[in-house]
Amino acid sequence: MLSAPVVSAFNPPRRILMGPGPSDIYPEVLAAQSRPTVGHLDPLFIVMMDELKSLIQYAFQTENQMTIAVSAPGSAGMETCFVNLLEPGEKVIVCRNGVFGERMRQNVERIGGEAVVVDTPWGEPVNPDDVKAALQANPDAKFLAFVHAETSTGALSDAKTLCALAREHGCLSIVDAVTSLGGVELKVDEWGIDAIYSGSQKCLSCVPGLSPVSFSDAAVEKLTSRKTPVQSWFLDQSLVMGYWGGGNKRSYHHTAPVNTLYALHESLRKLADEGLEQAWQRHKEMHLLLKSGLERLGMQFVVAESARLPQLNAVYIPQGVDDGAVRKQLLEQYNLEIGAGLGALAGKAWRIGLMGYGARRENVALCLRALEEVLG
Repeated sequence: MLSAPVVSAFNPPRRILMGPGPSDIYPEVLAAQSRPTVGHLDPLFIVMMDELKSLIQYAFQTENQMTIAVSAPGSAGMETCFVNLLEPGEKVIVCRNGVFGERMRQNVERIGGEAVVVDTPWGEPVNPDDVKAALQANPDAKFLAFVHAETSTGALSDAKTLCALAREHGCLSIVDAVTSLGGVELKVDEWGIDAIYSGSQKCLSCVPGLSPVSFSDAAVEKLTSRKTPVQSWFLDQSLVMGYWGGGNKRSYHHTAPVNTLYALHESLRKLADEGLEQAWQRHKEMHLLLKSGLERLGMQFVVAESARLPQLNAVYIPQGVDDGAVRKQLLEQYNLEIGAGLGALAGKAWRIGLMGYGARRENVALCLRALEEVLG
């Protein structure tokens, strides 16, 4: 028999999280997570779930009834959208301008679909003209999939225009809003987005582990008229909606992450209290403050200003600077985390996040002062 390991309680230091996520978490959200656990079919918890659904609808700006929080992180939200809507053999126009567009392509091919890839250079938004050409060349395509805010580069694509193109060509749109929700303008109903997913740990400043998703009526019709079963039992929304549906009677599907949902409820409640437009403006203002300081330090942005995400600032590492050594020094001496480059930008760029609760003047000031001192 194995002997019991001797392990002390884990007490992490207080970090300032200014990477690509997770972001700094509101103290009230951390406190909410520590409230007493109730059963996931408890009548009081069901009331909280209904409130949570309305809060997610507000954040997405949608009246979609099929709006829930998937009990898993944003990558599961991505898979939820693809696995529920796409059937083997169906064609998807996939826009790839970074790491997460590539993950969309992999989802399509794992399901047995056909991915027609529209490539855009890293650091640039998806080109609507290229998408239009791909849609015209593939009239049998069923879906258009793209990343609204590409976390690997900090580029913001024009979701409104891309979704309009999808509708013109009879396609349903699948949109990655993991980094955009709560940080930049996003209007699901007005822009005609059919399926969208996000994550709790970015601009919502909640704990990691949940993925808000929403499906339009057209997407629900596609789901309910499938000729083949959804390949994932856990992510099958036709089963999950029996738990998230309105009313007091809920069918058991899985044991929901009760305390994590408390946290999301609180983070979205804080977003509603601040107001979406005010939150978008705050992210923009903090970005401009950071931008000014980074440029004074001689930093160059990866993304052109017209397509730059305020909440994810990708900057090229100055020549001769040791990427890992700088980030290690920031973490050890300042308790400050910034992100490394990903994919094609690995070792070439830093990703500095200003997300949710982290988009504050004191964080910007600390980051700029620490970089100035470390870079000498």
